[in-house]
Parts: sequence; C-alpha cells; structure tokens
Amino acid sequence: MLSKKVESALNEQIKLEFFSSHLYLAMASWAEVNGYKGSAEFLYIHAEEERIHALKLFRYVNDRGGKALASVVESPKYDYASISALFNEIFEHEIVISSAINELVGRCMDERDFTTTNFLQWYVTEQIEEESLFRSIIDKLNLLGDDKAKMYLFDNDIAKLKPATAKTV
Repeated sequence: MLSKKVESALNEQIKLEFFSSHLYLAMASWAEVNGYKGSAEFLYIHAEEERIHALKLFRYVNDRGGKALASVVESPKYDYASISALFNEIFEHEIVISSAINELVGRCMDERDFTTTNFLQWYVTEQIEEESLFRSIIDKLNLLGDDKAKMYLFDNDIAKLKPATAKTV
C-alpha cells in the first residue's frame, strides 16, 4: 500500500512524464514543418516512449492501492530557433526529469517504501541513458556547426535511431 505522500509524488511524476511526451510531440511538429524529417521521426518515437513511461507509473500507482491521476498537462512551446536549440532544450529538460526522479526516490526512502524505491530504479537508469543520448546528440551538432550538408546527413542519421539503439548515437 502506498502512503499518501508517495502516491502524491508518483502522481506528480506521472504528470511530468506526460508533459515530456507532449514536449517531444511539439518538438517533432516543429522539426517536421522545418524540414527536419529525420529528427521529427526520432522525436515522435521519443514522445511515445515518454507516454509509456507515464503509463508504467500510472499502472503501478493503481496496482499498489493508490489512485493514479490523469492531470492536466501544461502546453509546451512550439517554436525553436534551430535544431540545435531544440536538442539543447531537450537535454535541459532531461536534467530536470532526472532531478525529479531522484527527489521521488528520496521521498520513497524517507517513507521506507522500499518496494517503490526498487520499482523506480528502472527510471533512474533510464535517465542516465537519456542524458547520455542527448549529450551525444548535442556534441554532434556542435561539431557540425551551421554546415547545411552536414545537417542533412545528421537528420538522415537520427531518423535511423530506434529506442533500442538510441543510446549508441
């Protein structure tokens, strides 16, 4: 059985995960209409991954005797100065998510909810992978500079990344 504090914290994380999905969806739309079809496809896949992360938490809350909430999610922004700015924003967002996961694990430990602490270890590991992935994408974009031909190749390459292979960027 979840304590009310842990249930509330898990529901906040669910909301953050759904926001992440909306954010990536908005970014995919921007990328698609600005000619970055490969980046758009990558971001559409990532939006779906984030939705699955939220649902995994959602079901966990209900399975543990709590009540998962489908809270209203704020609307993300839809405009970006460049594809580099977009991926930099993703990286910053993933750092925020990592911090939220760490706070959630800390709350669970304070409440001596070792079952939920154990469950959340998957998210801790996932965040390490997410930060690494987006750091490597930013590194590549920084190497490319403003060269349009290289950006075209980057966009084609990122389209080939799939969830299972994404961390090999």
